[in-house]
Amino acid sequence: MKVLITGGSGLIGKALSKKLLSEGHEVNILTRNVKNSSSVKEFHWDKTSVDPKAFEGVETIVHLAGAGIADKHWTNQRKKEIIDSRVDTLKLIQENYKGDSLKAIIGGSAIGFYGGDTGDIENNEDSEAGEDFMADCCEKWEKAEDDFAKKFELRVVKIRTGVVLDKNDGALPKIINPIKYYAGAAFGSGKQWMSWIHIDDMVEIFFQSIINPNIETIINGVAPYPVTNQEFTKTAAQVLGKKILLPNIPSFILKMILGEMSVVILGSSKVINKQISPIKFKFETLDKALQNLLG
Repeated sequence: MKVLITGGSGLIGKALSKKLLSEGHEVNILTRNVKNSSSVKEFHWDKTSVDPKAFEGVETIVHLAGAGIADKHWTNQRKKEIIDSRVDTLKLIQENYKGDSLKAIIGGSAIGFYGGDTGDIENNEDSEAGEDFMADCCEKWEKAEDDFAKKFELRVVKIRTGVVLDKNDGALPKIINPIKYYAGAAFGSGKQWMSWIHIDDMVEIFFQSIINPNIETIINGVAPYPVTNQEFTKTAAQVLGKKILLPNIPSFILKMILGEMSVVILGSSKVINKQISPIKFKFETLDKALQNLLG
């Protein structure tokens, strides 16, 4: 099978490309800076054009493109950039795709769909969308994927990812580096829920969604057992053989520094996978996941 990935240089995109190649599939990625330095085939795109050769023989598109949600402060311009980088990129592909080989779109999304801070409420795939910026972004992201699938009559899977744990990228290195030097601490009350998933399980969900034509649904990309921020910090310290010596970082300080974007850290998100998962999780519990990544 030939798969086209947008956002192929991101955390999930890189790991998914590696998995697909190891299983004998072909991978094309769209990039603004073609280097052709890896086993994947790179094709140029920008805000106005896409190399048409990128689509040749492609059966599945995996749409992961998008500006980092927590990379910069949430000004009005940055919010627009975050949404446009997810929505307009897919519209661009829709305008430029002229082939007939496509069969499916596997759409990225996020558990922010339910809102950035939902307290102790447990959300699943049937839960309604939230009402804040994160929810608005995810709704528009998923609508673009639905519109794309409808136009080309494709199978569509939408995967709402949680906090993806990888030892070299994403949130985990930022969390554990202070802990290594006894400077780690929980954020705010520490009672906010974190719905996490090991990178290997995340990739397997995407992989099975690509190769299994019977999967057509919404999937929460989270492990079965969410934890609080306090529990996460404590478990990470135990795995590293360190102690948490500092008090929790007060919420008001984080809000002062990060503004509205502080919801990414302080918001509580307790999300489960109600659907029959397309995979058997290798890492169901946080301690097992962190032992694998950090041990």
